[in-house]
Amino acid sequence: MELDYVFWELERSRQERISELVELLSIESVSTAPEKREEVRKAGLWLSEKLARMGFEVGLLETPGHPVLLASHCKRKGKPTVLIYGHFDVQPTDPEEEWVSPPFVPQVRDGCVYARGASDDKGQLLTHVHAVEAILKRSGELPLNVKFLLEGEEEIGSPSLPTLLEERKGDLAADCVVISDGCQFRSGIPAITYGLRGLAYVEIEVEGPKLDLHSGSYGGLVENPINALCSMLARLKTPEGKVAIPGFYDDVIPLEPWERQEIKELPFDEEGVKEYLGVEWLVGESEFTPLERRWARPTLDVNGIWGGFSGKGAKTVIPARAGAKVSMRLVPRQVPSRVCALLEAYLQEMKPRGVRIKVRAINGADPVIIDRKLPQIQAAFKAIERGFGRPPVFIREGGSIPVVNMLKNYLGIEAILLLGWGSPEDGAHSPNERFSLEDFHRGTKTSVALLYELAR
Repeated sequence: MELDYVFWELERSRQERISELVELLSIESVSTAPEKREEVRKAGLWLSEKLARMGFEVGLLETPGHPVLLASHCKRKGKPTVLIYGHFDVQPTDPEEEWVSPPFVPQVRDGCVYARGASDDKGQLLTHVHAVEAILKRSGELPLNVKFLLEGEEEIGSPSLPTLLEERKGDLAADCVVISDGCQFRSGIPAITYGLRGLAYVEIEVEGPKLDLHSGSYGGLVENPINALCSMLARLKTPEGKVAIPGFYDDVIPLEPWERQEIKELPFDEEGVKEYLGVEWLVGESEFTPLERRWARPTLDVNGIWGGFSGKGAKTVIPARAGAKVSMRLVPRQVPSRVCALLEAYLQEMKPRGVRIKVRAINGADPVIIDRKLPQIQAAFKAIERGFGRPPVFIREGGSIPVVNMLKNYLGIEAILLLGWGSPEDGAHSPNERFSLEDFHRGTKTSVALLYELAR
């Protein structure tokens, strides 16, 4: 009955909550842009003041970069504590000419709000703030203890977060973590994410002569670093789509038969995905389905390549060096440092004479699997069914969320609930990012139900 009263409060305040969402989305909190530094702080202050008005103990903590917001409402002795994570920084907006409406002038069209950060992650984190607010308005107290960890550096890799987690470990102690920074399986099909691929990201530099050379004078005499680099990159994958690095698959845990069956039963629209992406073919290991390849198989991709002359016109040059950035998505039991070492050994083995190779690890994240039998997962299942009107499906995610590893490693919390309210078509990181207002509302209802389920 109490839950129904809170849901009534959400209905009553729907337009007010949308107005607050528009207000927060109007703040240009691009963390990677130095000129937007005060805007990132402004977003943190907006949330700080909001939570303080709700009765939370709030601290906006300074870091070498952008601030981190800690807030707590812990007045229920003997009850569990939930830590809600989110981020108030956003991606850059370029190319701005492709936006239908200005990225920081939110517009509501076709039942969605369009703005940078709408889905990633301001809209989603605000669902939890509004859920707590609605409970406090109707009941005067929360059913359990709630803490917020909201940061302004997620889009640049959370460089300040590890130190803060180590220093404030006691303040952040909790029984479980809730993260809404993802999406449903498909619009209208909510999901619980229980697996994330890891990441090993490296930069490869190939050095040849000590200076750029005239290709007419020295072509055929000196190994061209671009030629060498391209030849080696081409040998990192087989024509069948497998990674060719010796030992790359040694630690991979095969998918269980029951898991393959579950994935097979999901309503995956391959033709629709190809149409959305503008491609004619989905590539990869033929013995695995597209969803298996996307979620649970390791990959290797060249993300960028440079060297020599690429301006207008012609310049006949053999460059002194060339380089590439390579990302490898990893699955459980693969270790980023080991995979990087295997890649470097393979490159050194096949490099042509006349060049030198440097491999530098830029960043990495361990793959994650969350036990679906945890009681907090079961609580999330019931809450999503109540908030969205249908049970969720269980999915993995092909990308990495580095903060998950940080929270596990620094705080020792195993129960991490990855509950995304967005849609795969929201265009996170792209022009015309959007968030369905209906999903915004359903996500808030789910958050309310989740707090009551976790309190039990």
